[in-house]
Amino acid sequence: MAKGPSYRVPYRRRREKKTDYAARIILATSEHPRFVVRISNKGIVVQVTKSEIEGDYVLANASSHELKGFGWKASGKNIPAAYLIGYLAGKKALAEGIEEANLDMGLKRVTTGNKIFAVVQGANDAGLYIPVDSDVVPSSEAMNGEMIAEFAENIEDPIEYERRFSVYLRRGLRPEALPSHFDEVKTRIEENSVE
Repeated sequence: MAKGPSYRVPYRRRREKKTDYAARIILATSEHPRFVVRISNKGIVVQVTKSEIEGDYVLANASSHELKGFGWKASGKNIPAAYLIGYLAGKKALAEGIEEANLDMGLKRVTTGNKIFAVVQGANDAGLYIPVDSDVVPSSEAMNGEMIAEFAENIEDPIEYERRFSVYLRRGLRPEALPSHFDEVKTRIEENSVE
């Protein structure tokens, strides 16, 4: 570790690689709320937050666990699920009177086709405005599940098919039917997303 009178120890959350304070101060001082997207191994969480002096306030939130209430049978961590979570979060934010937000990706790097941008596209399609470049958003075939269905159709080995799609099959969904299932769940969210 460096020594000397001019050495300054970074903030604890920066040392732990949890917070980028340079980006956070820009987002926190903006006039629009933050659209916070966090992806973990267990699911996806979206929050629309407003920063105040005393702390952050969550104005609307959605997570992949809520999709089960709308009949979602596929994985809660794939790109179609990310889109639907963003769509649900966008509907909830609009119900709270929020029309525009800024994306907060945390420490994630920008990569083309990332799930984070599927979440943002879902929120934009719901009516919430979040600035995003269309070049980084996943294709519509990826977001509605057509790519997963096509991949499943091309697997010839039944053991490999069972291994890759065991969660889908256990829940009673054939992966080839994912696009139609996606449309059904999106319609349910559209009809009754805000309680």
